[in-house]
Amino acid sequence: MIAPPVRLAPQQRRTLVWPVVGLIVLGVCGLVTVGLASTEIGVVGVVIGVVLALLPVAPVVAAFLWIDRFEPEPPRLLLAAFLWGAGLSALVAVVINSSAIIAAELLLGRGQGDVIGAVISAPLVEEFVKGAFVVGLLLVRRREFDGIVDGVVYAGITAAGFAFTENIIYFGRAFTDAEGAPGTAVLATFVLRGVLSPFAHPLFTAMIGIGVGIASQARSRVVGTLAVLGGYVLAVILHALWNSSTQLGAGFFGVYVLIMLPLFAGMIELVVWQRRREREVLARQMPGFAAAGWIAPSEVPLLSSLTGRRRWRAAVHRRAGAPAARAVEDYQHAVTELAFLRARAERGALPPRPDWHAELLDNVVRARLAAVNAPGVQGPAGAPTQGHVGPPPSWPGGPPLRPPGA
Repeated sequence: MIAPPVRLAPQQRRTLVWPVVGLIVLGVCGLVTVGLASTEIGVVGVVIGVVLALLPVAPVVAAFLWIDRFEPEPPRLLLAAFLWGAGLSALVAVVINSSAIIAAELLLGRGQGDVIGAVISAPLVEEFVKGAFVVGLLLVRRREFDGIVDGVVYAGITAAGFAFTENIIYFGRAFTDAEGAPGTAVLATFVLRGVLSPFAHPLFTAMIGIGVGIASQARSRVVGTLAVLGGYVLAVILHALWNSSTQLGAGFFGVYVLIMLPLFAGMIELVVWQRRREREVLARQMPGFAAAGWIAPSEVPLLSSLTGRRRWRAAVHRRAGAPAARAVEDYQHAVTELAFLRARAERGALPPRPDWHAELLDNVVRARLAAVNAPGVQGPAGAPTQGHVGPPPSWPGGPPLRPPGA
């Protein structure tokens, strides 16, 4: 017997259709950008550019996904971020920067267009359009932002997409413009952009991501707005400094060694520090979750650190297989989202939205049931196996969850 087709409600259909339409539009923008580039560098140049651009973008994206492993962002939003950078951002940048170069040539004289485009137009336009995705996500999906790490991840993925499309053009142009030795020109360009500076664009736009992350935690809209604007200004300055250094020849290495490398190291330290703070949030929240009956007491140490989580999944994988381990991982992520939401509400960084709390608590209950009931998995002793045990605390503004006697 063939089952009848599942009919989605109108609201469900709209929920499914619009994200797909958006991704298609962003993808088309990317194709249009590459198509415009092909008129300059040719089809062969585009093919060579695509192949070479794939090499540096893979480790860059992998690095940001590694940073995001504590509480991974929705894959559809990460894909949208990448396509926004590779598609819409790149297309807008090509159109506006090309127009700026032509205008500068007409107004300031021949040879001035490239300088104006690289040092002024490109930093202002590219950082604005890349950062627009991160800022827009904060405005539309504020709940998705748990702090600076999330801002850095979304900004980095968006910028990685932009750099991917830009690299196609640069690598293809190096091949097409070379006279007699295209291999040498392409190799030199690849070393500069793919080896020495694959994180350049993500580093610039990460300044906006940091500002958005601060804004997501700020109680004051003024503070949040200033943080975002400050991040944009800093991103533009760094981008302009970087582009101007390429115009100065030997000055490039001074900027690279004295500014970019220390800044990159500082970014790594900032992310590590923020990750420690996230672990502290989990360590504070988990005992209260156990006291409320939302998780098992035996799970508190397992959920409070990446090491405990990893060992838990590995043990389940060995005993019950990959599907059960994925169910446990989904449960871990659901608990983390609820913990971060409660921590932000306790600081007053979120509006009074009890429905958000109820939705995430329901996700925890459902994810836990799926993990406990996965074939070959047995819940820890004393773990709740259905429903939610104990009344939810007041939200927001009520006392934070704490175990009895704490």
